[in-house]
Amino acid sequence: MMKYLQKLGKALMLPVACLPICGILMGIGYALCPSTMQGGEVNGLVEIIGFFLVKAGGALIDNMHWLFVIGVAVGMTDDHDGTAGLAGLVSWLMITKLLNPGVVTTIMPSIADNANSMLAFGKIENAFIGIIAGLIGASCYNRFKNTRLPDALSFFSGKRSVAIITAVVSIAAAAILLFAWPLIFGGLVALGKGIVGMGAVGAGIYAFLNRLLIPTGLHHALNNVFWFDTIGLGDLSNFWAGKTSADVTWDLGMYMSGFFPCMMFGIPGAALAMIQTAKDNKKKIAVGLVASAAVCSFICGVTEPFEFGFMFLAPILYVIYALLYGIFTTITVLLGFRAGFSFSAGLTDLVFSASLPAAQKTWLILPLGAAAFVVFYLVFRFAITAFDLKTPGREDDDDELDAKAVLDTSDFDGVAAIILEGLGGKENVVSLDNCITRLRLEVKDHTQVNEKKIKSAGIAGVIRPSKTAVQVIVGTKVQFVADAMKKML
Repeated sequence: MMKYLQKLGKALMLPVACLPICGILMGIGYALCPSTMQGGEVNGLVEIIGFFLVKAGGALIDNMHWLFVIGVAVGMTDDHDGTAGLAGLVSWLMITKLLNPGVVTTIMPSIADNANSMLAFGKIENAFIGIIAGLIGASCYNRFKNTRLPDALSFFSGKRSVAIITAVVSIAAAAILLFAWPLIFGGLVALGKGIVGMGAVGAGIYAFLNRLLIPTGLHHALNNVFWFDTIGLGDLSNFWAGKTSADVTWDLGMYMSGFFPCMMFGIPGAALAMIQTAKDNKKKIAVGLVASAAVCSFICGVTEPFEFGFMFLAPILYVIYALLYGIFTTITVLLGFRAGFSFSAGLTDLVFSASLPAAQKTWLILPLGAAAFVVFYLVFRFAITAFDLKTPGREDDDDELDAKAVLDTSDFDGVAAIILEGLGGKENVVSLDNCITRLRLEVKDHTQVNEKKIKSAGIAGVIRPSKTAVQVIVGTKVQFVADAMKKML
């Protein structure tokens, strides 16, 4: 199970890699074109450019579920074949079409009278369903890619059968979700209603659960309870409508304000801790992964590039991260800082919401932000070092690698051939995968692995996590070596 989750984590990194540029584009775009958030006409060349950049970034941010479908489907296959991506898309289209409100209410008219069920199926296009569809597509590909049919149906043999089988499996999955999805979604809504009456502590619990549910996409269920008029609240909609706490039954803005110090300052503090605790030979990789993500978070509150960068590598740290959100949200609400967002809790939204009637004590973002930066930094640094967590730049133990090893980048086929020989030949290789810098293999007989032979190809090191697992440290050119070896296998 752990190996499966690790593989899923790597698969999820594929779509996440698309997000940093989106956050930067949107942050610049919002700054150039405030009317993108606040409404009004888009006038002048500068605002047109800003509007264009916002829409360019939003093209991916707003369709993350599609990215997860394709990324998970391809990433979870044995050979990363694009056919699996098509299968994942087939599963996504099948499930979301069969479970949209129009179809569901036709099949079961009584659902139309159930507001919670209608809300649930109205939110069926989310990252959680995207991951499920991707897993269905990948599983069908792995299992049926070599299917042989009778001669009369031979055209549909092999990989061509995958999409067809995926469609059938997805129909069954949709039938299960027809009953399961309202229960899952409804449970989250009920939880949200229970939190509402708990004041500042309830706001902290909400923030904690909001972050904790990010990996599944189910945080949208809670968001609908607190931010929009699902149960009569609408913290976000009322804030931007120009209302104040006197116009509603709660402290307006309390379910948004706590995110600002965490996203604007807490994440950069945590990112700095990750960079400083990264191994010396991987600091540049760590900077590339988390520094741009921190900038995205500060400017416009796009946190997914940072969160998905470590949540599957170090799940314990992610729980701590979510807990810090809960603590800071409670403190923020008690101190009276109020700000709102129409997109997310970044600098852009803070600036534009500061002039609204419900905004209060926005200057507190400076001391709150400073505190968040220090606390996130110290907590992350302590947790990473104390528990030896595998955050970006700390994956596995590479301390004994040969820093002088030189890979022959002019002949990847030759490099792959030497490695394969050192592994005991293709007959000894059970599976081959790769991450950012290394080949990950499973072998039949570990005694046939010749590490000296493998290193003669200019390899920095060989790691043996278990009796049958072998990791070959190639470097950033690993994809080319992996492709060459896959052809040989």
